[in-house]
Amino acid sequence: MTIQAVRLNHAVLYVADLERSIAFYQAAFGVTVVAREPRANAAFLRMPRSGNHHDLGLFGVGAQPPRQRGTIGLYHLAWQVDTIEDLEQARMTLANLDAYTGESSHGATKSIYGKDPDGNEFEVMWMLPKASWGEYENAAPVERLDLAAEVTRWGNTRTAAELVPLEA
Repeated sequence: MTIQAVRLNHAVLYVADLERSIAFYQAAFGVTVVAREPRANAAFLRMPRSGNHHDLGLFGVGAQPPRQRGTIGLYHLAWQVDTIEDLEQARMTLANLDAYTGESSHGATKSIYGKDPDGNEFEVMWMLPKASWGEYENAAPVERLDLAAEVTRWGNTRTAAELVPLEA
């Protein structure tokens, strides 16, 4: 029998400097620190619109050589936003933090990529309404993202509530 998971609940990262990483995630995502564990040099963060206890855990381990990109281990985390305008804002926020690394269209999802101060990569993504997935229901291409055109086409379309009801 398989594990009956319903979604990924949270992620935990090892970071070089706990306070620097907290400051980055506060500036990028507006997280709040909901708990600290000083014995483990850890902090647990919650996204502003989350109903979860914590969405991201950070454990400070001190400076270490970074893992080489493309080697075994976690590639990236993906944070979903509710509107295409939120994705557009994410691109500006990451650019202002010098953390923007790229963008792409995966058909049913539109993505902006960034990295935290330790080089941990992450994705901020917006998902099309499920009824519009069409040919992308079972495909995930990597194509150029024309964000301006997507904003024009999908402006004011909320999709995160299709997965989990969001409070206004």
